Amino acid sequence: MRLFPPQKLHLRVLANQLLLLRNRHFIIIDLLIFCITPALALFLRTETTTGIYTWDLVLYTLLALVIRLLIFYAFGLYRRFWRYASSAELSRMVKAMGSATVIIAVCFFVAKAFDFGQLPRSVPFIDALLALILVIGSHASIRMTESWRRGARDNSGVINVAIMGAGHTGEMIAREIQNNPQLNLCPIAFLDDDPTKHGMHIHNIPVLGDRNQLWQLVERHDIKRVIITMPAAPGREVRQVVALCRQIGLKTQIMPGLPELINGKASVNHLRNIQIEDLLRREPIQTDMAAIHELVYGKRVLITGGGGSIGSELCRQILRCKPAQLILIGHGENSIFEISNELQRIQHELQANTEQSGRCAPHSIIPVIADLRFTERIHHIFDSYRPQIVFHAAAHKHVPLMEAHPSEAITNNILGTKNLLDAAVAVQAERFVMISTDKAVNPTSVMGASKRSAEFLVHQAAQQSGRPYMVVRFGNVLGSRGSVVHTFKQQIAAGGPVCVTHPDMVRYFMTIPEAVQLLLQASVLGKGGEVFMLDMGEPVKIVNLARDLIELSGLEVGRDIEIAYTGIRPGEKLFEEMFTPGETYTRTHHAKVLMAANASHCIPNDLNEAIGGLIADAWRNDDKAILRGLKNLLPEFQPPSAASDAAPQQSQPAKPDLTHALVLEPAMGD
Repeated sequence: MRLFPPQKLHLRVLANQLLLLRNRHFIIIDLLIFCITPALALFLRTETTTGIYTWDLVLYTLLALVIRLLIFYAFGLYRRFWRYASSAELSRMVKAMGSATVIIAVCFFVAKAFDFGQLPRSVPFIDALLALILVIGSHASIRMTESWRRGARDNSGVINVAIMGAGHTGEMIAREIQNNPQLNLCPIAFLDDDPTKHGMHIHNIPVLGDRNQLWQLVERHDIKRVIITMPAAPGREVRQVVALCRQIGLKTQIMPGLPELINGKASVNHLRNIQIEDLLRREPIQTDMAAIHELVYGKRVLITGGGGSIGSELCRQILRCKPAQLILIGHGENSIFEISNELQRIQHELQANTEQSGRCAPHSIIPVIADLRFTERIHHIFDSYRPQIVFHAAAHKHVPLMEAHPSEAITNNILGTKNLLDAAVAVQAERFVMISTDKAVNPTSVMGASKRSAEFLVHQAAQQSGRPYMVVRFGNVLGSRGSVVHTFKQQIAAGGPVCVTHPDMVRYFMTIPEAVQLLLQASVLGKGGEVFMLDMGEPVKIVNLARDLIELSGLEVGRDIEIAYTGIRPGEKLFEEMFTPGETYTRTHHAKVLMAANASHCIPNDLNEAIGGLIADAWRNDDKAILRGLKNLLPEFQPPSAASDAAPQQSQPAKPDLTHALVLEPAMGD
């Protein structure tokens, strides 16, 4: 039971009575104000309200009263819930009073022109100012009373928090916390590295300095939690803040990075615990959304692998560019069912927004269950929907599984791509974008070799059709299916050990939204036959990734959970190479996208014969013949046995040296 001192109890009773006021009460209050302010204005001007002014004052008061009430009603001021009024309501009130004042002044001076009335000319303006002050005060008192009542609530169980980042996102989070007492959070202070913000107040919350003041805040104000609201901050800054909070013993929550927020407004609902994606976050990507929108808007777009991690995010981002049709092809019915339902919800939101703006919404979302390996089925789909743009995200990507089942890698990754390309050429699809992998560069795995072979097919189709058919390569994606992060989390939940193949194993990582943004940017740049390579940033040691995940789980390496080294698996390399010998890379207009314009010059002369042989070997499940066929097609391919023999020679690749592999030439068009 809450107990309050007598004086506070009386105040709360008074506040509760005040909050019972409704719009019908405000009409009466405004009417009284509008009756009083003309006399008060006249008194301030002449120090009298009687004599020659009496009847003029009565007539003016009646005129002003009628006009103001009508204008206030027309502006909807008596249909507002003033307990939750914001600056928008106050702005509307000022506009209404201004409009009423103009009409009253016109009537007043017209009467003056005909020598009617003795009131001083300044009375309407003094009256308007007094009325505005009193009306705003009466209406805003409800909002202030509600804020006081929330501030005077029982603070037992309320968690004191510090907000790291006094920018736009931090301001929104602080305001939402203050407006939602059920969150049981109390923002005590902002911390920001920008010295120009220090000493300022945001929603009556002080900015008390930078992150170095956190120790003092904890001691003075019993801070229990830190909320990081820096969506544009790179991963190194997030790591520093998280390390400081961990050292102090504070729980930490974070707003997602900009790629995750790109489709929505920041809200308390987005707050979550720190994830590995936050620690690896890079500088925000500058994406030419106008060019992407122009490419996709009003087009029929087909996406394979639409239920996968990359394919589903591709669907989300493309849908917001308003294609005429979005065709989702997938082999797994559950994943396609889930993403199609999600896209329908997004579409309803878009339609609600576009009804106000007058722009058209997407026409249809078409989920299709199909296996890319069935030629007739794929041609039937393309003949039915005649897609103009194709994004090919479907593939078998799990390296060890494809080593054990090479026929699946060939039929799905190579034959599936061939069927798609044949169907796309047949219906004259305008653009074809295949998503490839850095494992296709000097492949040591069947999966990588199958993707490299599929790249050749795309280059060949670009040559023969003369259309912008292209390949986009990137490395590992955090959160994707089969990601090492998911595996590590499962091992941590089981109590360990966390299994790392080699202490020097490194990989490049991107978040899913980040990778898809760059993929779409590359698709705009392509003219036909190119390979685009995404700048994946700095390589990350897998063992460091494992340590970060263990610590984010609140555990300690060596005390609570162990890291075990299991040895390199078949088909794996210590580090992935980014560039293929013979491909000359140039910078594009986008800083994060590189391009090999001469990639189509590397197509083997006997490509069709070699691909046909591989597919035939796969249908016979002849694994040895498949390995021989891949080796003949790709002389640089090292089969699993050769790769494992060569692995010890790749000893300390802390950071792959890319300087000799990259030939930078002026960007096309410069």
